[in-house]
Amino acid sequence: MLFYRAALPLSSATLHFVAAVIRRHRSEIGSRWRALDPGQQAMLVLVYLRKGEPFTDLAAGFEISTSTAWRYVEETTTLLSAHAPGLRSALRKAKAAGHSYLVLDGTVIAIDRVAADRPFYSGKHRLHGMNVQVLASPEGEIVWLSPALPGSVHDSKAAWIWQIVTELVIGGWIVLADKGYQGIAGVLTPYKGRNKPASQKLANRAHARLRGRGERAFAQLKVWKILRKLRCCPDKTTQLVKAIGVLQEHELHAAAAG
Repeated sequence: MLFYRAALPLSSATLHFVAAVIRRHRSEIGSRWRALDPGQQAMLVLVYLRKGEPFTDLAAGFEISTSTAWRYVEETTTLLSAHAPGLRSALRKAKAAGHSYLVLDGTVIAIDRVAADRPFYSGKHRLHGMNVQVLASPEGEIVWLSPALPGSVHDSKAAWIWQIVTELVIGGWIVLADKGYQGIAGVLTPYKGRNKPASQKLANRAHARLRGRGERAFAQLKVWKILRKLRCCPDKTTQLVKAIGVLQEHELHAAAAG
């Protein structure tokens, strides 16, 4: 096997944050010895999430067994996902940040399933995946990520399951969403149909312009290559997505501080 040096496009602040989370956890459980120190374990997990490398390649690069690499990733993503805010907490933080409105949308994260797994198949995207609802700020920053549901679940049903719109209405938020959420009270969606009057066409253009900036949040998620196609149990999707949301927030803070 050949080895090579590679760069990881993440800040040292994010690495130090993950290492601190691991170090604190080891102290709490009284872990005495590990194959990798907290900093090396943090780097391994960041490489896995950002580059999406298989565990065999990851383990070889860090000179540990494949099972150890899997355990380290499982442990760390569990710890990171625990730092993800709940919906109400995230909305309070968004309110304090002074956002004028929020953008609601869903994304389907592809998974490695066979054709027989119909509950995971999204007819809209024509792939097997997991549905994740995303609330984003007008600047495209991730405000909140929902737990994952099978890809066959429609965006409007997912929003109802997680009571997203209820919390947004209670908080007095202006919410922009695409046509998939049409008919949900409290959500502003584009006008549908052909031969719309000029006023509706103008409103749709303004809506798309405002919503489009918020949808940059999806680009922030998919830059973590592990989410381009998950080759693990679908039940792990929520844990991975929540962990990446926490890491992405630290990356944004590091960029702002720099």
